[in-house]
Amino acid sequence: MDDLRLGLLLNAVSPAVGGVLVRGEKGTAKSTAVRALAALMPDVDVVAGCRFSCAPGAPDPGCPDGPHEPAAGTARPARMVELPVGASEDRLVGALDIERALADGVKAFEPGLLADAHRGVLYVDEVNLLHDHLVDLLLDAAAMGASYVEREGVSVRHAARFLLVGTMNPEEGELRPQLLDRFGLTVEVAASREPEQRVEVVRRRLAYDDDPAAFAARWADEETALRERIVTARSLLPRVELGDAALRQIAATCAAFEVDGMRADIVMARTATALAAWAGRTDVAEEDVRRAALLALPHRRRRNPFDAPGLDEDKLDETLEQFGGNDQQDPDPDPDPDGGPDGPDGGPEGGPDGGGGIPPQGQGPESGPPDRRENEPAEAPAAPPGAGAGEQAAVRAAEPFRTKTLSVPGLGEGAAGRRSRARTEHGRTTGARRPRGALTKLHLAATVQAAAPHQRARGRSGPGLVVRRDDLRQATREGREGNLVLFVVDASGSMAARRRMSSVKGAVLSLLLDAYQRRDKVGLVTFRGTGADVALPPTSSVDAAAARLEELPTGGRTPLAAGLLKAHDVLRVERLRDPSRRALLVVVTDGRATGARGADALGLSSRAARLHAAEGTAAVVVDCETGPVRLGLAGNLARELGGTAVTLDELRAESIAGLVRDVQAATTQGNSTVRNRRAA
Repeated sequence: MDDLRLGLLLNAVSPAVGGVLVRGEKGTAKSTAVRALAALMPDVDVVAGCRFSCAPGAPDPGCPDGPHEPAAGTARPARMVELPVGASEDRLVGALDIERALADGVKAFEPGLLADAHRGVLYVDEVNLLHDHLVDLLLDAAAMGASYVEREGVSVRHAARFLLVGTMNPEEGELRPQLLDRFGLTVEVAASREPEQRVEVVRRRLAYDDDPAAFAARWADEETALRERIVTARSLLPRVELGDAALRQIAATCAAFEVDGMRADIVMARTATALAAWAGRTDVAEEDVRRAALLALPHRRRRNPFDAPGLDEDKLDETLEQFGGNDQQDPDPDPDPDGGPDGPDGGPEGGPDGGGGIPPQGQGPESGPPDRRENEPAEAPAAPPGAGAGEQAAVRAAEPFRTKTLSVPGLGEGAAGRRSRARTEHGRTTGARRPRGALTKLHLAATVQAAAPHQRARGRSGPGLVVRRDDLRQATREGREGNLVLFVVDASGSMAARRRMSSVKGAVLSLLLDAYQRRDKVGLVTFRGTGADVALPPTSSVDAAAARLEELPTGGRTPLAAGLLKAHDVLRVERLRDPSRRALLVVVTDGRATGARGADALGLSSRAARLHAAEGTAAVVVDCETGPVRLGLAGNLARELGGTAVTLDELRAESIAGLVRDVQAATTQGNSTVRNRRAA
């Protein structure tokens, strides 16, 4: 936890660093560590009665509760405000009483979580699951130091300067690169593999459960000393000098690692200054620059979801040495562990050998090192003797490509995303209706139109419009939704041709990348040998999907019916979890089906396919059959599914993307036909 503690403490010393994003596997006390920071933050002086925590010495001139007269103020502990994943926009930024604003011209504003977190800590657990529009609002406020609420021409602004901390499990999906860049620092957390450390963790947890008060008293002196050190570092921070040599090293490092924009340079400078203040020095040393780079740069080198975050420490040392100056001096010893070979980004490529590195792609807890993949057993059952082609090692996917926009025609009501048209809370206004529950988005014109005929009866005498609650109209909006794309991939002996499987994997990876950008859910079912496996349950984690695909071996029989039935089970469960999310089934096979002796494998496959057709699931079959003689089995399967088939020769960038679009359009019409038949 060395990097996590250091990242949090540096932000406590200098909130201008820009917050910290904590990435790590489940069960590593990410949230516990973040919540413990609140007790270490110094008390803050606030204007008595101000809901926005204005400082007595420098109150916000635009404070909605102002103007404030000079006063001594009162001290209170720094707040730790938590933003729930399911929070609404009004809960985050605050809510305006539109009815009073229209009728009385009064800006009745109820502060949100951003106001509560002003001059404190705003903590977002599972920030990668937060809706995009909330993340944008959150990071804009963190960057500007103020929150703006605009509702139909009524505007309120208040200060919102806080320490932003987010935690996430990468297995549940990644943040967009643009959002990653808005976090000042990023640290990786992993559970210790040392038995003695794990024993100590369990021992301390049990001691806390037995007597929380005694446990807290045991560490009270150390926490007090740490709190005093934060106060001392804060007072020293304005006197820390960032010399030209350190600035050159910072600029050269950011240029050498080709990070986008200038934010990385600024964050590194602020982090290096905070490191010097934390160590009790008034000048920035080379080691400060090095540690700042290890905390501020790894996540900014990520260009797309398939890139592995990390930092080459050898290259970093070479750059610092090349652009080092003579005015550097050795930093004072720091009790915190440093960023050396066993510290952050311990491996030469920022791998998991150290405490703070982000594991390279394919080396997370879900997969083994690349050099072991050739020898690892497949997850699916091995083919029995005499079952056909033997198991072959996994082949690498072809280079992913950019796909065309895929969308489902019609108007859905699924989760917010960036793919298909849907009724959403955010987007362009398409109409108005009476609100169901609390009013969230006012349709001003419709509200005025509803209230206008009743003004004389309501005794209107002045310029203000007499508005009643029954007059209010909710705006209906149209935005974009995300879909579920479920791939069913034939990994049997008939698919063992390396070139064929490599092309298939490349197409799937390309659609996965597009799904990541458009906030879709994607799943993977494979079938080979004697059964089918859910290689990847529906998820938004592109890294996990890429790792599973890369490791997929081939060989054995072709249990096509098992694959289709497994996909049916996955979609059935997903419909129960999220009935509004529309699905697309992509079956990659040559259409052959084999099974136990005497079994009608093709007949079983046809019946399984008709189950999907009865559910109205959109489907496409990618025909992988090759050679001069073709049986056309994939085409028959597509007809049973009620979808479309395409040959392997058409499995190219433009073809596969266009195919999915066409199938989505065709199956939408097919779904309407199925519903009409059911109604009849």
